[in-house]
Amino acid sequence: MYFTSTENEVARENKKKKILFHNFALAYFLWATDRNILNDLHSSYSAMIMFAQYVQGNTFGQVVKMAEAVTDFAKRCTDTDRDNPNCQKPLDRIFLNTICQEDNLPRFTDCCAKKDPERNDCFLSLKNSSRGFISPFERPNAEAACKNYSEHRHSLPGYFIYEVSRRHPFLYAPTILSVAIQYDEMMKDCCRNTEDSTHNLEECFRRQAPKVVKPIREDGLRQEHTCGILKKFGERTIKALKLVQISQKFPKADFFTVTKLVSDVANMHKDCCRGDMLECMRDREEILHYVCTNQEIISSKIKKCCEKPLLQRSECIINAENDDKPANLSPQVREFIEDKGICERFAQEKDNHLARFLYEYSRRHPEFSAQMLLRIGKGYEDLLNECCKTGSPENCCSRGEEELKKHIYETESVMKTSCDIYKEKGDYYFQNDFTKKMPQLTSAELIKFTKQMTTIGSKCCQLSQDKLLPCAEENVSCLFLDLVLGEICRRHLTNPINPSVCHCCSSSYALRRPCMGKLEIDENYVPLSLTPDLFTFHEDLCTTEEEKLQHKKQDFTGLCFPCRMLINLIKYKPQITQEQLTSITVAFTAMREQCCKEENREACFVKQVLVQLSPICS
Repeated sequence: MYFTSTENEVARENKKKKILFHNFALAYFLWATDRNILNDLHSSYSAMIMFAQYVQGNTFGQVVKMAEAVTDFAKRCTDTDRDNPNCQKPLDRIFLNTICQEDNLPRFTDCCAKKDPERNDCFLSLKNSSRGFISPFERPNAEAACKNYSEHRHSLPGYFIYEVSRRHPFLYAPTILSVAIQYDEMMKDCCRNTEDSTHNLEECFRRQAPKVVKPIREDGLRQEHTCGILKKFGERTIKALKLVQISQKFPKADFFTVTKLVSDVANMHKDCCRGDMLECMRDREEILHYVCTNQEIISSKIKKCCEKPLLQRSECIINAENDDKPANLSPQVREFIEDKGICERFAQEKDNHLARFLYEYSRRHPEFSAQMLLRIGKGYEDLLNECCKTGSPENCCSRGEEELKKHIYETESVMKTSCDIYKEKGDYYFQNDFTKKMPQLTSAELIKFTKQMTTIGSKCCQLSQDKLLPCAEENVSCLFLDLVLGEICRRHLTNPINPSVCHCCSSSYALRRPCMGKLEIDENYVPLSLTPDLFTFHEDLCTTEEEKLQHKKQDFTGLCFPCRMLINLIKYKPQITQEQLTSITVAFTAMREQCCKEENREACFVKQVLVQLSPICS
């Protein structure tokens, strides 16, 4: 948005060419050979990730064979054979040569015939992360899983890495390695007392498995979100977003240091989003090295993070609290409004001037979300575009402060109002709002997005005003509103929802949240027809296992009773009022209690549904 996208590509390419294989092998295999990090996991697991992500259809045995070959070669290059000319080749070329030497890979024949770097681009283009490309995991029997673990203790973590990597070809390798550690610890813990009759295997796995898969799901979603922003809005937007986030986290860092980090992080995301995991890992390691060796000019809050093993370092820094603002930092940035030379600077170095404004404003306001700061930056840019065309820019720019205060007040008011309504109406407030704006979504999708929104509401609406906005819009450690909206927009790209959603998803990243918030009922939506099965309910509504009922997946009849009833009601009658929805919800809850006491429950449901819906349908 407001950050220059220029980059010295020649210097970057020369840097890559200068890296000798034996030098990079040391940094690369640092991910795998540090026994403090991976305990007894084999060092070839890092290479296995790369091969499984590049050649997703290969068998476990083929991936192990290639990984061991490259690992052995790397060890020779770092020990006895470092003067070998082959050791001076870039690591990605070594990997691709190893793949292309394999037999029975017809899908990659054309890629292998190409020269580098086109060969690598060809391999990257064939990565497939769509669901169904590889069959989903089958949940094993707990006893069988422990028996398998005891018999294949050393190979099982590798098999787990293989299966995760080929299903998630764009997921960061450090994430997969970290998850592998957690998986190994879970297996060790749950299977340690298989002979103990009091030890509940199923319960142990049920309790620990979600913690293992959580980083895969969350990191994958965050990465997909970032890549979606990069693809839709471009490198300039990503740089602006990272400029804001880094300025907030490291307010003591000077402008040069921050802009260097912004460029490095943006380059990393470009490589990671392309699926180039070798460059992605290298970029990531270099950024961590720079941050941790320059702590004195970056942040006083990351010392403990930099002492952690490499795999844990990045996540620790991301989740570290913002550094304290410099004591001599002025509360305002009036020079960007009052300075007589701003129009001249804006004309001569527009991106740099806007970047400086965004840097200075962001480091002063950790209480604002990154998206709000981007909107403020966009407002400042629009103000200069308008005022610098007039004969009296000083008078024109002076109104900028009032407009800024107005925007901040409106944004905070919207968030506070949403929280007040959520506290009053409960979870169905978000569901009803989503359904009216996007009735084209399936019931399962609407309930999924509703659950995500209620997670945000329950967490953020309890906080004070100064913490509410960053928590709701962009909390990096959990689900946040911008991520939910990003998922909706990616859903729209694959299967268009409606023109209003299209406008919000396409026009501006910074304005996406307020745009979605202002959406009205989709007037072009064709309501559902009233069919016999639209409001048909069965005996399973009377189950006492409420949580089990609400979490049945893929089974429409298993969706939460009030949820599916309200969704169908809104899809049938989009103009229904909030008062009517509230009344119907209360009435249907009473109907459920009444009919579940009857002998013929289904007959009761049929009769009562007609009674309750008659006023609405007439």
